[in-house]
Amino acid sequence: MSAAPRDGASEGGIDSRYSEASASPGFVLWQVAMVWQRGVRAALAEVDLTHAQFVLLASAGWLEEHASEPVTQALVAAHARSDAVMTSEVLRTLERKGLLQRLPHPTDARARRIALTDEGRALARKAVALVEAVDAAFFGSPGPELRALAGILCTGGGEE
Repeated sequence: MSAAPRDGASEGGIDSRYSEASASPGFVLWQVAMVWQRGVRAALAEVDLTHAQFVLLASAGWLEEHASEPVTQALVAAHARSDAVMTSEVLRTLERKGLLQRLPHPTDARARRIALTDEGRALARKAVALVEAVDAAFFGSPGPELRALAGILCTGGGEE
């Protein structure tokens, strides 16, 4: 015996708590993220970086300036909330491109210290400006609403 359809779903259809797809916050977030990412990908194509390469290069650069400890692959992955294996692969690609170096860690023989090259730092600065221009065009001027949205998004998903 089958359950009756909810919210107007047809018999044998996909049952959902939402009467409209646009009422699903996860679906809407996915759609918005896809539109935003298309803009970011197009901007980063100018500097021959993928979105993942940009995020990890910029994160490593930011951490070089702000971290109170040597920048490691694990620290970059944690900062970007990225998968450790993917982070390793992307950092190796950035190293092959001459944008960063993986150097011996000063106190941990198992770890490598991540350091941007001069070329990597210059490219990161240029790429940040490109992505921030996409952000400004997409999200508008920074203000209380945008800060509130960032706060919701940063705390809404929790950790994996």
